[in-house]
Amino acid sequence: MSSSDIAVQARGVSKSYRIQHETKATTLGESISNKLKNPLARQTSETFWALKEVDFDIRKGEVVGIIGRNGAGKSTLLKVLSRITAPTTGEIVIRGRVGSLLEVGTGFHPELTGRENIFLNGAILGMTQREVQRQFDQIVEFSGVEQFLDTPVKRFSSGMYVRLAFAVAAHLEPEVMIVDEVLAVGDSEFQKKCLGKMQDVAKSGRTILFVSHNMQTISQLCTHCFLLQSGSMTFSGPTDEAIARYIETQKQSVVDVDPDLRPGSGEYRITEVNVERTVVQSGDPIRARYTVEHRRGHTPFLHTNFHLCDEVNTIVLHGDSRIKQFGVKPRDKQEIELEFSGVNLKPGTYRLDLMVHYNGYVDVLEGAANIDVSPVLPERLATSDFGYQFGQVIAEMNWREIDPPGSA
Repeated sequence: MSSSDIAVQARGVSKSYRIQHETKATTLGESISNKLKNPLARQTSETFWALKEVDFDIRKGEVVGIIGRNGAGKSTLLKVLSRITAPTTGEIVIRGRVGSLLEVGTGFHPELTGRENIFLNGAILGMTQREVQRQFDQIVEFSGVEQFLDTPVKRFSSGMYVRLAFAVAAHLEPEVMIVDEVLAVGDSEFQKKCLGKMQDVAKSGRTILFVSHNMQTISQLCTHCFLLQSGSMTFSGPTDEAIARYIETQKQSVVDVDPDLRPGSGEYRITEVNVERTVVQSGDPIRARYTVEHRRGHTPFLHTNFHLCDEVNTIVLHGDSRIKQFGVKPRDKQEIELEFSGVNLKPGTYRLDLMVHYNGYVDVLEGAANIDVSPVLPERLATSDFGYQFGQVIAEMNWREIDPPGSA
């Protein structure tokens, strides 16, 4: 393969971060007490490698999926490729202009209007005003925000942000297009529209790097996949084989993995997950108990979520404890029971993900448990083949706190 055929090349790319460890006091009295007890105490730190010696070549016109668990290094890799952050070691060569859509509002100035930001993004990509003007009407039509085009984007909803940002990235014709999971913010209709547009972009010969947890989307769009695990690339090859390997990693519980390496701010962590029955029939109730432990710092009243995902990582059921006015209390340890029932699932293996959040994720535990749904004849009405971020089925669900031993 000649260098002229390569759009993106990485050699020995690693990225490290310095993690500070400190004991944070929650009150003034606690702070004074800690200082008196340990007057010479200092912060400790460690080096965390988000990427480790990553090597790859991506051909021009290739559509590459990047998959892996949360915390595997996918978003870090895209930020390095987009030159948002520099690698600690290694070298990256990109031939052509790069258009990135990594976070809601990437490259947008909040005080400028939607119209002004379209031209600003074009200038960032190195396009002339005439080139942007030629694509302007198509961008506006695709985004569907024409009514708000002269409104400062700081007043846009997250969905409007994404619609306009994707429309700009897709229509301003960068040679290399980098897209993160941010598309999940849009509704299912817009996601299908984006998928169709990316397929059109790929056919035009441009190179796409795409991160997603939805394996159906990856299989539809990508011809090649990278699988990342703990910052290292463990596989590079055909999409079907990459997805099969990814599914195998999803079947391995991560409860025993160092909690501090999981996504989230980390004030609380989920531990000791137990499922009442790991093999059920479609429609049976599913119960799981898990403990939420305080680790550091202080947060107000927390909420807990869950996802039930099928074997290709499609979220078939999503639950949020706020619908039952239930929350995680600010205490050292709390045991919670989650139950959902009346769920008519297709036979197969499902993964239970548990989350704790407050204005952003505090902890994300992927693969907290696996649940096998055995076939039932005659089969009950099961879930359909479509559905994205908010789940495919409706179920009765409830959360309750388990009273600690000896309580009244």
